[in-house]
Amino acid sequence: MNRTLVISIDAMGGDHGPSVTVPALALAAKAMPASTRFLVHGDAAALDPEFARHPALKAQVEVRHTDKVIASDEKPAVALRRGKGSSMWNAVEAVKAGEAVAAVSSGNTGGLMAISKLILRMSVDVDRPCLVASWPGAKGLTTVLDVGANIDCDAERLVEFAIMGEAFHRAFHGVAKPTVGLVNVGSEDVKGHEEVRLAHAILRSGKFDLDYRGFIEGDDLSKNTVDVAVTDGFTGNIMLKAAEGTGRYVEAELRAALTSSLITTAGALLARSGLRKFGQKLNPPRAAPLLGLNGVVVKSHGGAKAQDFADAILMAASLSQSDFATEVEKNMTRLTAAVAESSAPAADGAATVD
Repeated sequence: MNRTLVISIDAMGGDHGPSVTVPALALAAKAMPASTRFLVHGDAAALDPEFARHPALKAQVEVRHTDKVIASDEKPAVALRRGKGSSMWNAVEAVKAGEAVAAVSSGNTGGLMAISKLILRMSVDVDRPCLVASWPGAKGLTTVLDVGANIDCDAERLVEFAIMGEAFHRAFHGVAKPTVGLVNVGSEDVKGHEEVRLAHAILRSGKFDLDYRGFIEGDDLSKNTVDVAVTDGFTGNIMLKAAEGTGRYVEAELRAALTSSLITTAGALLARSGLRKFGQKLNPPRAAPLLGLNGVVVKSHGGAKAQDFADAILMAASLSQSDFATEVEKNMTRLTAAVAESSAPAADGAATVD
């Protein structure tokens, strides 16, 4: 690597703050080049005892003190008004200043989006950032977006998500030509509301360098029918929360069944390696990059554990070294013309649901 990789960290965000972010730095540092550096933003009085437990990090870390923190329940507008100088604000500001190649936070999602958009601005023709999730399936992980950042989405916004999601999946998962699908209530062209059908027509026009496969349904996610599944933030967030809840339920029921007697407990001990792999598959990395910004910002889960936050740091480093932004810009310049040339398919009647 020709230049030092520097990652900016909001150490105070999330449910646990430094007690998670500092051990996460130690985990991430072991998986990254020894030359990697971290700009750590937060309260030095809270950070110092945690760093004392990880002395090997000292040479790689610069702590930038601030006792100002964006609360998890603050609305985005409030975060913008009072956020300047906070650990979250300073972490993103370091990316704009060119001191770091990416920022990572597990803090307030709305606040992080608003602050990132204000400081870094949006890339060409993108209106708002979107959130990405990695969805576990039979063959691996599917990239799903948006999962909560944009509740109402028109056709153009859905096409933006397809472009950004495809570029992200190639950059992070190493798939040369990711396949893309639009989540809908059915696979037929006449299904769904007007905006999703218009987005389908635009993507099918062939004006973008995308392997678009058409409409997919909810059960296609766990089948990994496509690499990238596109939907609006309202639908995506409900799908994600439902899947997370189902995963926790399955794990709890399995644990209860395997500890219900001495025989099943003994069997569980013998099968613990396979059960551990099963649990890991149900719980993919909880890191969501904010796509569409002029810079890399990765959001880790508010309740993230050390390994979760470390995964977010590694994702940020990977994206910062990819050609993700260039690929997005290339296709976004084609979108305006494609939208102007396309018209919504004729509505022959009310959309139907299976």
